[in-house]
Amino acid sequence: MKKVIVIGAGPAGMMAAITASKSNNNVLLLEGNEKLGKKLFITGKGRCNVTNAKDISEFFEYIPGNPHFLYSALYTYTNEDVINFFESQGIKLKTERGGRIFPLSDKSSDIIKGLSSELIKNNVDIKLNSRVTNIKFLNNKIQAVEINNNHFINGDYFIIATGGVSYPLTGSRGDGLKFSEKLGHNIVDLKPSLVPIELKNEWIRDLAGLTLKNIEISLFNKASKKPLYKEQGELLFTSYGISGPLALKASRYILKDDNYTISLNLKPALSIEDLDSRIQKDFKKFINKDFRNSLDELLPKKLIPVIIKLSNISENKKVNEITKEERKTLVNLISGIILKIKGLRPIEEAIVTSGGVNTLEIDPSTMKSKLVNNLSFAGEIIDVDAFTGGYNVQIALSTGFLAGSNI
Repeated sequence: MKKVIVIGAGPAGMMAAITASKSNNNVLLLEGNEKLGKKLFITGKGRCNVTNAKDISEFFEYIPGNPHFLYSALYTYTNEDVINFFESQGIKLKTERGGRIFPLSDKSSDIIKGLSSELIKNNVDIKLNSRVTNIKFLNNKIQAVEINNNHFINGDYFIIATGGVSYPLTGSRGDGLKFSEKLGHNIVDLKPSLVPIELKNEWIRDLAGLTLKNIEISLFNKASKKPLYKEQGELLFTSYGISGPLALKASRYILKDDNYTISLNLKPALSIEDLDSRIQKDFKKFINKDFRNSLDELLPKKLIPVIIKLSNISENKKVNEITKEERKTLVNLISGIILKIKGLRPIEEAIVTSGGVNTLEIDPSTMKSKLVNNLSFAGEIIDVDAFTGGYNVQIALSTGFLAGSNI
């Protein structure tokens, strides 16, 4: 029997502890917070998108950060395994748009309860408010971990599952990354992934709080002729820029030192010709009205003043006086508003951290360190990341399962 110490009680750490305990190990789970799964609690706006219903072979399309490294993990512990695990705990699940799977209750606390009850069932020793502040390392092996700068706990095997650096208030302070570097591992530069985008356009403040659905964005940099990212979906305007699913995904393709723009198509279902016909139809209906009163059936009310301003057509101009060229300008504007990107919001606001322990230094079939004899990694601390949709939680659970079952 080995004494296994798991550092970090997010989904990866909890699953690693559960799996390790089933191999007749004496498992200690250390968590710096006052409760388990603090970041998991706020995942999916408190609903916890725990996995996705797509075939596991399709997951890799939604993992921009080192997908090939995750083949063994995802095929060893699949989304079906995740579903079966929680349903065996009596937690009913449901599938929503895009294959996203949530607890039927819409409460992330149910997912945490499922994991914590399994920890208790398997006699995992859980120590909360126990932040690892140092690691004792000798002869290429970890000897012990120091808790709260106070005392050391010896162990035979260690799993680091402390996450990245996003949402530091949930405990993701980057401690595990510092320890990993101290142990000889290389840390790939940390960047925010799935984070809101700041814009230069001054009029953006007038749209704060507006949500647009069924629109399309195309991301370009200075050198690109084809979009770096293009997708239809939902966008949220904020006082500083944009958020929502489309903006978060687009952020994954934005590097720090480059110039980027987004072309926003408000009516992607309509071709230029169809949009022009639609506007002509509306203009005919409101032919004797001012321009500012002619777009109510085409655009959200909050957006109309901005569109009018950008079109350079006087808001008081009668619809029957608008020229063909002005109408053409309006059509092109609605199908391609240019958003000038200032940068990304701070990494602390990112849903996921891109970067982490270099995957070349980890065995993908076991999650074992190639540099330290008695160490494994699990979850976001590894240089892997995915888009929203349940993929990141699945990665955490899959890598946790692999780490815990290969000691």
